Amino acid sequence: MDIYLIRHSKTVATPGLCYGRTDIALDDNFADELTKIRTKLPELHADCRVFSSPLNRCTQLAEQLSERVETDDRLLEINFGDWENIPFDALDSDALHHWTDNFVTSRAPNGESFTDLFLRAGEFWQDLVQQDAPQALVITHAGTIRALLAHILKLPLANAFQFRVALSSVHKLHYTPDYTYIDYLNH
Repeated sequence: MDIYLIRHSKTVATPGLCYGRTDIALDDNFADELTKIRTKLPELHADCRVFSSPLNRCTQLAEQLSERVETDDRLLEINFGDWENIPFDALDSDALHHWTDNFVTSRAPNGESFTDLFLRAGEFWQDLVQQDAPQALVITHAGTIRALLAHILKLPLANAFQFRVALSSVHKLHYTPDYTYIDYLNH
């Protein structure tokens, strides 16, 4: 199965805003970004499976790529809890510093740790590879893509942020029952 992990395009969020689960609209250049994303994908098979985070910044893209989109909460971005929709520079600096130094296990107040995201993304992956389809598109977020790559490569979670996951990027994997190959990242 060829699996394409796709990050949503640019949003209207103010730079520096802490948002994970906040449903932020896509930027006005979405049509241009959609065109670029389509050029990065092959012709899709009729039985291609398309999965999306339920947030509009992902479903809007997914629905332009397929008429049959399955949303899955396990593809949501990390939950920043009480920090959602607040600029990072307005957060308590000691709490933010503690979280950034310990993001693997530390949670924002009423939020998730990266381990929490990793576990739910791993559950999604295990279900995905059981699908009988030649292709799958997974439209999601940077943190979720990093968690999936860490799961697939069995990386220490602290190393997951060494992957650059650009807006509108496509990451191609090829799954076989014996091995998952990475064909490319950040295309």
